[in-house]
Amino acid sequence: TLSIIMGTIMTMSSSNWLMAWIGLELNMLAVLPVISKPKTTRASEATTKYFLTQAVASAMMLLASTINAWQTGNWDILELKNKFSTTIMALSLMMKMGAAPLHFWLPEVLQGTTLQTALLITTWQKLAPITLMYMISNNIQPAILMSMGILSMIIGGLGGVNQTQLRKTMAYSSINNLGWTIMIMALSPNMAIMNISIYIITTTPIFLMMTNTSTKTLQNLSTAWTTCTTTTFSIALLMLSTSGLPPFTGFMPKMLILNELITQNLATLATMAIMTSLISLLFYLRIAYLTMMLTSPMTTPSLTKWRTQNQKSPLTTMMIPTALFITHLIPAVPY
Repeated sequence: TLSIIMGTIMTMSSSNWLMAWIGLELNMLAVLPVISKPKTTRASEATTKYFLTQAVASAMMLLASTINAWQTGNWDILELKNKFSTTIMALSLMMKMGAAPLHFWLPEVLQGTTLQTALLITTWQKLAPITLMYMISNNIQPAILMSMGILSMIIGGLGGVNQTQLRKTMAYSSINNLGWTIMIMALSPNMAIMNISIYIITTTPIFLMMTNTSTKTLQNLSTAWTTCTTTTFSIALLMLSTSGLPPFTGFMPKMLILNELITQNLATLATMAIMTSLISLLFYLRIAYLTMMLTSPMTTPSLTKWRTQNQKSPLTTMMIPTALFITHLIPAVPY
C-alpha cells in the first residue's frame, strides 16, 4: 500500500519524464501482489494481463520521452514538443488508464480480482496517468484526444449493455467516463479533472457498498434488499448519478462538457456524446431497476439471501452518496 501511494505521488509531483516513469513502475509492481492475493487461477491470469499491458505502456512511454529528449535535449514533462512523441505518449497513457482502443485488459482484470482491488484499479490507478495527460494536454493534437474519447464512450456504452457481472459493468462504466474526460481534455483540461474527480467520488461508495453486501452479479443485486435495504437504494441512486441523469451530481460535468463543445462549434461531437451516453444509460437503468423495483413485498425469480443479521453499511459509505445527490446545483448555476 505504501509503495502504491508513493509511486502515484512521485509521478504526480515530478517534472521529469524519468522520475514520472519510475513512479509508475513502482506503482505497477506494488499493485501486482494485491491483484494476485486471492489464490485462484483467475487472479493469477488477471495479474499477468495487468503486468503485460502496463509493461507495454511503460515501454511506449519511455520510447516517447527518449525520442523527445533526443530531438529537443530536454526531459521536462511540459516540453514534450515532438508530434510523434506526443502521440505515442497519449496512447501509452490511455493504455495505462484503460481507455479505448487499448481497453481490453480492464474488464478482464477487474473480473479476476476482489471488489476492493477493482475499486483501487478504477479510481487510484487512474490518478497518475490523468495527471500526466493534463500536463501535456496543450501539446497533444485535439483530433487524437477527441476521436479516442468518442471511441471510449461508444465501447464503454455498448460493452456494458450485455453484462451480468457487476465488476465488468463497472469496468465499461469506467471506460465510458474516461471517454468524456479524454474528449474534453483537448479543450478544457480543468473540466476534465473535474469530471474524473466526480466519477471517482461517486464510484468509491458503489464499490464499498457492493463489498459490504457481497454483491458481484445482477442476480445478487436483485436479492440484496433482504440484507441491507438502504444500501441497495444508495447503489441505485449512485448508478443513476454516474450515468449523468439530472438532478444527480454526475449530470453537472456532462452538462458543462456539452456546453463547452457547443461553444467551440463542435455540435456534431456533442450530439455523438449525448447519443453514446444514452446507450450507457441503458445498463445503469437496468441496475437501478433490479435494486429499486424488485424490493419487498414483490417476489423475485431467484433465491433470496438468508438474513443472518441486519447489515448496516458504514457511516462514511452512506454519507458520501447522501452529500452528492444534489450538490451539482450549486456550482452549475454561476457557470
